[in-house]
Amino acid sequence: MRQLILDILPNEPPRLDNFVAGGNSETLTGLAAWLSPDNREPSLLLWGETGAGKTHLLRASAAHYSDAAADPDLVRIDASALLHAVDNVDALSAAGQIALFNLFNRLRAAGGRLLTGAHQPPRQLALREDLRTRLGSGLIYRLHGLSDGEQIAALAAQAQARGLRLPPGALDYLLARAPRDMRSLMALLTALDRYSLEHQRTITLPLLREVLQTPLN
Repeated sequence: MRQLILDILPNEPPRLDNFVAGGNSETLTGLAAWLSPDNREPSLLLWGETGAGKTHLLRASAAHYSDAAADPDLVRIDASALLHAVDNVDALSAAGQIALFNLFNRLRAAGGRLLTGAHQPPRQLALREDLRTRLGSGLIYRLHGLSDGEQIAALAAQAQARGLRLPPGALDYLLARAPRDMRSLMALLTALDRYSLEHQRTITLPLLREVLQTPLN
């Protein structure tokens, strides 16, 4: 199943307008306002559980994106950019924390801006105090994961847009057995559509079970 999802994931880049907001409309509005060219607030931090959409929004910001989970020392960061997005700041090493602290100060002095993502609010991050203080001095928004009802509504709307006729209980079955992030769930709908067309079979629960049980390549 995992390989099938990877093969079918859309090439369309994350954007603010293709983010399924659910109960995060206020956060989405706040981020859009912060990204406007005339905004002068130096930093904004998004925090929330895994799968809530932090990475989607950081990548959608058009900022220079860095992921501390993959580059904890931030050695690949482009310090010349004036708009930065640093994801998973919880994963920063000691060297990475110094690098982010220095970047924050440079951006503030140059009129640039820093967008960060974390799993916890600044006061709970295991980071050096001066960095936590700076991250906590700007705007802070919490992202909430979509409820089951919100995910089902979004998937039903996507299925309707594709002209898919799903049997009763199909979306509940999908949520109970598939990855819970919306990107993977939307990709599974695409996979289900393609699979049913390739095999010329009506979408049923047994067909959905086959798609979910497709072995890894």
